[in-house]
Amino acid sequence: MTRRVRDVMSPAPVAVEPMTTVSRAARLMREEDVGDVLVTYDCDLFGVLTDRDIVLRGVADGRDPDATTVGSVCTPPPVVTLGPDDTTDRAAELMRHHAVRRIPVVDHGGVPVGVVSLGDLAAADDPHSALADISRAEPGH
Repeated sequence: MTRRVRDVMSPAPVAVEPMTTVSRAARLMREEDVGDVLVTYDCDLFGVLTDRDIVLRGVADGRDPDATTVGSVCTPPPVVTLGPDDTTDRAAELMRHHAVRRIPVVDHGGVPVGVVSLGDLAAADDPHSALADISRAEPGH
């Protein structure tokens, strides 16, 4: 059953500014129990920083996480986005086409209002699927 992104997204995305250090962003990810943060500047989406970005573009390159900014290691613009009224089918299509697991959701002015993940789509499609169960599990379990 096709639904609207607004019905399945995680609202109130965690965001940091481009000049935030990678170590601060990593701590925020841990505190908020998320695998990504949006990188915003004056309420505009600048990029997306994932835990994978930190590892591949930061740690693996030997960069100092206390001196490296998220703006220098995040997925840079243009960032694939969805609107709250887009369908979950469209979200799945974009994830497949761009090989991403999370997509920021922005309002008509481009202000981030949420994030939709592969797990969100799985839970909406089949709440009893293994991926939905994993997405709902407590961290470390």
